[in-house]
Amino acid sequence: MVQLRSLFLLVVSLATCLYARSSTGDSVLVVVEPNRQDDYSLFFDGLKEQGYELTFRAPKAEGPLVIEHDVPNFAHVILLASETKNFAKDITPQSFVQLLGKKTNLIIALSSKQTPMSSLAAEFSLTLPPPGTPLVSYFPEREESPQVIPVSVQANSIVSSNINPVWFSGVPHSIGNNPMIVPILRAPEESFASETDGGSPDSLVDAAERGGEGLWAGSQLSLVTGFQTLDNSRVTFVGGVNVFSDEFAQKEISKGLPSGNAAFARDVVAWTFQETNVFRIESTTHHRVNATEPPEQYTTNDRLVYNAYISKYNSKTSTWVPYPEIRDLQLEFTMLDPHVRTALLPVSSNPGKYSATFRVPDRHGVFKFVINYKRKGLTYLTSSMTVPVVPPRHDGYPRFLSAAWPYYTGAISTSIAFFLFSALWLAGDSREKKAKGHKAE
Repeated sequence: MVQLRSLFLLVVSLATCLYARSSTGDSVLVVVEPNRQDDYSLFFDGLKEQGYELTFRAPKAEGPLVIEHDVPNFAHVILLASETKNFAKDITPQSFVQLLGKKTNLIIALSSKQTPMSSLAAEFSLTLPPPGTPLVSYFPEREESPQVIPVSVQANSIVSSNINPVWFSGVPHSIGNNPMIVPILRAPEESFASETDGGSPDSLVDAAERGGEGLWAGSQLSLVTGFQTLDNSRVTFVGGVNVFSDEFAQKEISKGLPSGNAAFARDVVAWTFQETNVFRIESTTHHRVNATEPPEQYTTNDRLVYNAYISKYNSKTSTWVPYPEIRDLQLEFTMLDPHVRTALLPVSSNPGKYSATFRVPDRHGVFKFVINYKRKGLTYLTSSMTVPVVPPRHDGYPRFLSAAWPYYTGAISTSIAFFLFSALWLAGDSREKKAKGHKAE
């Protein structure tokens, strides 16, 4: 009986490890042409094995609605109908922006043709080349079309290390200066955007002039780009829908070297659907040094302790675990402007706890404890707590100030001198009266 119980627990634990769950939900709407759904069967089967509930919808179908009564019907949306120019009424750039505001995550495949999603990309500081100018590269030498390019994957906070090159066919885009943009996959240095004729020099120059963005070439271009809103919802723009296709997932880069498309797609989904790089502040506390309870108000020059407890989401167990690895977390004590900015350092004896001790500035007013931690690819950590700071009470000041001893000495010496002067003056007056009395006798 004990052995059966142990075997059951082992099976359950292994099954749990196989499923990676999103921190925001498991319902996924996939917008794809019905005749192309089988082209991404490996991608869809992988999502189902991870526990996601997929709902398929044609681009022009009336349902299921992506948002109804101002409430999203799905936690995530994948748009793979990159060539479609006409969508249903509820699939518009405006509705997708609204979904992001409701914390729904999006994966959107772009096309070299002009589609409604091209204008959506511009809202996120992504600039597409002129229509009909996909990415082209003649290196390395290969049998495939110049538009089917092997791209090396650079490891970063989103993509795992040691992923084989991926096959890409689609349109690149340039990235603006928006700090919320997260580059995921860059174009090869020798690639460029050109017309589908293969790229005569004249066509390349004409495309650059029409685009107004200079030469569309090199690693300055991005192929897959993420964007994280201030509400921590995420959207990823993929320049080519074939990145997720069965053809590219099964296609070898060279003899004996499989492509990394499947692993790359898995990492992109994991980040976009908030399985990875997801953090949150569990709680914050503050109190005076040598105290445990937070006071109603602080007094100027008080010494105080501020603590923050931070957790990271574990997608394999669907739990939040303490995270002690942040080394550049800061705390600000502000009143309009920061009066104190100090490091929140991890406490080694208490994983997930970050602490700072500082002195309240010598200025009274309404202050705020502020954490504003923003790093590319990571969940934004923000916290704000208001506390009043008051001057000391009338009996809260020290009785004697060392800096005031000259004034104390002056006041005491003046008082003593006045007392002596008064005593001597009164004593001299009485002697004069006695002397006049003796003369009269």
